[in-house]
Amino acid sequence: ADGEVPPAGPRPISDADRNWIRSLVIHEDEDVIALNKPPGIAVQGGKRVARHIDGLLDALAGPDGERPKLVHRLDRDTSGVLLIARRARSAAALGEAFRGRDAKKTYWALVVGVPKPERGTIDAAIAKKAGAGGYEKVIEDNEMGKSAITDYEVVDAAGRRVAWLVLWPRTGRTHQLRVHCARLGTPILGDGKYGGAAAHLDGVPGGEHLHLHARAIELPHPAGGTLRVTAPLPDGMAETWRFFGFDPNRDTSRT
Repeated sequence: ADGEVPPAGPRPISDADRNWIRSLVIHEDEDVIALNKPPGIAVQGGKRVARHIDGLLDALAGPDGERPKLVHRLDRDTSGVLLIARRARSAAALGEAFRGRDAKKTYWALVVGVPKPERGTIDAAIAKKAGAGGYEKVIEDNEMGKSAITDYEVVDAAGRRVAWLVLWPRTGRTHQLRVHCARLGTPILGDGKYGGAAAHLDGVPGGEHLHLHARAIELPHPAGGTLRVTAPLPDGMAETWRFFGFDPNRDTSRT
């Protein structure tokens, strides 16, 4: 009828965006695509989010034209390995691996201070809480919250000022690693949301940005065997690593 607005279809993807998302691919096979997601871009759309990874996935479609599918998420400000399923059957297998905790995830973080002990497990349930202005925040809540467990280890430290942590979450709660690092008394560098003023250090290049990176993931491949993908640090974060004398290419695989 006159005056009806046709339903909005997928937004056309510009050549620049098409080239950009292709440049993020660090692994590709018939079932799985792995991206090294930069910090600062959302994985999915929402209020005040116009450009996001999910909106650009048509650019990664294979010859059969099937649209790739997200199987997990990273926070907007977290960088690193993001797995995409090439087709529906792959999405089901990958989704099962994440739900069944068969996905072994390794994160790197720079934290302000050095945790004691330098190796351990954080077991603190967390829950979402509505904050001011409609923003959600995650808080520790051992009564009403969901179980959240993280293993951690100090890889290196710059005096008592900063530590490089490798984090192995056993559960996958929203903002789990950020809340757990703050609980240790060593908030992630740049994480004002959970660390407040203590999360900031003067004179550190890029220190105002969250220094949390999804370094590697290992899980059963949908076609059999094991898939392991490792993502290099983004340039800005690698610069901070070098500023403190840390090697951004160091192998921190769990033995």
